[in-house]
Amino acid sequence: MAVRAVRGAVQLERDEAGHMREQVEELLTAVLARNDLISIWFTATPDLHSDFPAAAARGIGIGMADVPLLCAQELDIEGAMPRVVRLLAHVETDLPKSRIAHVYLGAAAALRKDIAQ
Repeated sequence: MAVRAVRGAVQLERDEAGHMREQVEELLTAVLARNDLISIWFTATPDLHSDFPAAAARGIGIGMADVPLLCAQELDIEGAMPRVVRLLAHVETDLPKSRIAHVYLGAAAALRKDIAQ
């Protein structure tokens, strides 16, 4: 098996902890349905401060107990899409890089039209 990276993102409608948990759960559920996770690196835009995406992921309880998680803040770039949680997940898979399914939900699909599925 190879270790591959899966990218994903979701744009939140508002900066509320409950909403973040819902959106992170939807994103992780889509990633977990296709992959065996090793670790996840989350980032959030500077306008999100109601919760840590990793804390939201831990609270979901869908096999995240032994997955290392890390959060960081995105650069504050003028004109960037607001309220976005991104992830870079390391997975074990037999798929070649060209067949990896990246997960960009809702409006966040506009961030990477070239790889969003």
